[in-house]
Amino acid sequence: MRRAGPLFANADTHQAARNPSEQTDARGSMHTNTTGQAHRLRGSTRVYGALALLGCAVLWLALNIGRGHSDDATLGPVFVRLRGLRVGAAFLAGSALAVGGVMVQGLFRNPLASPSVIGTTAGASLGGRLAILLQATLSANALPHLAPEMIQPLGCLVGALCALVLLLAVHKRQDELVVLLLIGFLLSAMFLALGGLVTSIAQERWELARAMIAFALGDVSGAGIRHLAMALPLVLAGVLAAFLWGGQLDLMLSGEDEAQTLGIEVRTLRLYCVVWTGVLTAAAVSLSGNVGFVGLVVPHALRPWVGVSHRRLVPAAALLGGTFVVACDLVARALPTQSEMPLGVVTGLIGAPLFLTLLLRSRREEYDA
Repeated sequence: MRRAGPLFANADTHQAARNPSEQTDARGSMHTNTTGQAHRLRGSTRVYGALALLGCAVLWLALNIGRGHSDDATLGPVFVRLRGLRVGAAFLAGSALAVGGVMVQGLFRNPLASPSVIGTTAGASLGGRLAILLQATLSANALPHLAPEMIQPLGCLVGALCALVLLLAVHKRQDELVVLLLIGFLLSAMFLALGGLVTSIAQERWELARAMIAFALGDVSGAGIRHLAMALPLVLAGVLAAFLWGGQLDLMLSGEDEAQTLGIEVRTLRLYCVVWTGVLTAAAVSLSGNVGFVGLVVPHALRPWVGVSHRRLVPAAALLGGTFVVACDLVARALPTQSEMPLGVVTGLIGAPLFLTLLLRSRREEYDA
């Protein structure tokens, strides 16, 4: 029995010696996984740093370029304050739309989806137009406890809330993803038609019609400190919610059945994604009116750099989306035109070719692979 110890010890030694490749493969796999995670983390950190530097550069340009000199002793502080409010409104609107695009694309598992597919964008636009019409028809003292400049943003929030209630009422009866998409499309079409009706009614007064057209085409020139104070909590809450739900959205990429097998409450996740996307789009429309292509282009442009993980994608989308809209507003202000070009026109002229380029490049890479 005393000899058994060395015999078993030698057997274990020989067994280990016979399987060195298995141990090497296991250690190599663990080392590869750790190295890959560290590489992705360093890559995401570099992307965040580059986006932060880009954002700072664009913000500096936006504060110092425009009609009027910021170094003027008398009017310089006024110019900087007005530009600062525009920059804040544009950045918050762009961040909200980009993060809303991330959530919608993760929910529908489609990189071609935008926040407007659930109908809250059109609902907020209709609410804003009705608020403009209401403000023009009411007397100055009709709403004594409400500041006049807050009527339109509140109308946008109420319009988005009504669209969200209608969407969720149908979703409660039919919880299929295709039904949700179709109902959002129908609500968008209906609200856009009603918005056109309100705009046609406003044509009787040219100043009212001009205000509605400016709102419909996108504009941040009228943003004030109260608008920012109202929208900032909504945008921050929406971005935080998108980040916290990012892990479950990652599992949704494999399909609803697989996600449900892994313990995800698909119905609850879908409900919260729709609600927070509606909150983000309502805040964006209340600040900037109708601005397109932000929620579509920004997430699509970031995925090759930060990957498909939503918790890495959400902060990057918030940074790049805000920077993109601020840059578009800077272009709208800096163009040598007699009147300022609408913000939504600039985002469309830049976003549409950019999205087409990104889409063709991704299809070409898939074909080559």
